Amino acid sequence: MRIQTIVPALLLVPVLALAAPETGREARPNIVFLLTDDQCTSSVGCYGNAEVKTPHMDSLARDGIAFDNHYDTTAICMASRANIMTGKFEFRNGCNFEHGALVKEHWMQSYPILLRKAGYLTAIAGKIGLEVTETPGKKGELPEGDFDKWGAGPGQTSYATKKNKSMAAYAKEYPHSSRSYGAFGRDFIAEAATSGKPFCLSISFKAPHMPATPDPLDDAVYAGKTFTRPKNYGRENGLHFSEQSRQGRQYARFFEWGYADRYDKVMATYYQQVYAVDVAIGMIREALEEHGVAGNTVVIFTSDNGFLCGSHGYGSKVLPYEEASRVPLIIYDPRHANSGKRLRSGALTGNVDMAPTIMELAGVDLPGGMDGRSLLPLYDDPKAETHQWLPLINVWGPREVHSLGVVTKDLKYIYWPWAEGEFEAAEELYHLGEDPLELTNQAASASYAGALEKMRARYDRLVAGWKAEAVPYHNYRPFGTVFDRSVPWEKKARALKRRKRAD
Repeated sequence: MRIQTIVPALLLVPVLALAAPETGREARPNIVFLLTDDQCTSSVGCYGNAEVKTPHMDSLARDGIAFDNHYDTTAICMASRANIMTGKFEFRNGCNFEHGALVKEHWMQSYPILLRKAGYLTAIAGKIGLEVTETPGKKGELPEGDFDKWGAGPGQTSYATKKNKSMAAYAKEYPHSSRSYGAFGRDFIAEAATSGKPFCLSISFKAPHMPATPDPLDDAVYAGKTFTRPKNYGRENGLHFSEQSRQGRQYARFFEWGYADRYDKVMATYYQQVYAVDVAIGMIREALEEHGVAGNTVVIFTSDNGFLCGSHGYGSKVLPYEEASRVPLIIYDPRHANSGKRLRSGALTGNVDMAPTIMELAGVDLPGGMDGRSLLPLYDDPKAETHQWLPLINVWGPREVHSLGVVTKDLKYIYWPWAEGEFEAAEELYHLGEDPLELTNQAASASYAGALEKMRARYDRLVAGWKAEAVPYHNYRPFGTVFDRSVPWEKKARALKRRKRAD
């Protein structure tokens, strides 16, 4: 049974069925998919920060379309990358740290596999971020043989190019990994341009993931710079958050990572790492022009999750708040009549939309069971809508911090189930249209009682979908009970104990 049957409003406004390609789009374009790690929207100039330097990202946005409400439905790298590859929410693909590798049946329906079967030349470099296993619960392996050209590596990979086995040939000229991935992309484009086949190049940058390791070539870019703190910066702006949210490492890292006392230096390093990615994007776009394929190559740029960077007095990611879960997304299709118009879309979009968008571009039939939808109709009409709401999932880290939420264009509801000891289950409700910095929790506000009930109803339908469709392995089923608002804590605690024994 599909989630859409149980939860008909979960994914899509009905009027936005897949549209026929607009006149002027050529069949089977080349595709370049660029993914960063831990990059928040405020690190990109075209998202409103005049203090950062991202000329190539900004140019890509001017040429194509930027998305202002794009969310990673799980804001941590392994799960988010599985979401991106498969077009499925985490509880339906079953892949995350502490849970398990991506099971092969899901991998075989991912965009790299299906495009290669359709005749595309495929390549990947960088932090692929996941492994593939034949059997649930068993150790996975890197899918190196599933690409025509391989430059990826296990785990977190390294900023030192020489330590990345598949990229070692680039180490002398490009000792820092970010530029090495630009060189990999450049060289693959040169080879693919003469192959007679369309190509799909995926680059998964490590930057700006910790440990902070900027390329020394860029030391002068932000030397001595100071930066404006966001209006929700600091612990005083997180007092209304749930007590559960303060139990994970995200809370401690406000101090541990220097946001409290070395903000300018920490942010200069963070932005410097983003700058090196921007340089690599420039290398790739230059190669597309040089080899005569720019006019038939679609470029997609996004990040696997955001970064809190001191907002509300938190560091890191994972939590369902805006800075961690909302990320940049830019798509440029040079064949489209709307390109070059500096378009922006306010539609609600998610990381699960990447696979179906890439597949539609390639003319590949979408496999059944995807939660995402192609975003190409938004290029035709930036005022159109896609999802009515999306889930925000965290089942990683300390159990106290596990949460489930739903987000619309204007509202966000978060439920924190942990109620052990001094904790009580908590709800948060934010009106993002009026309070984009999430400074006021409206869950107890009488004026928001109607909105709260609507968001609770959406949340409950999501939980019903989780119960019906969570994969029967990697310990996802118990969370259907844990996230159920109607279930008493004692029963949830028993479900967690059963999960612990299974772990």
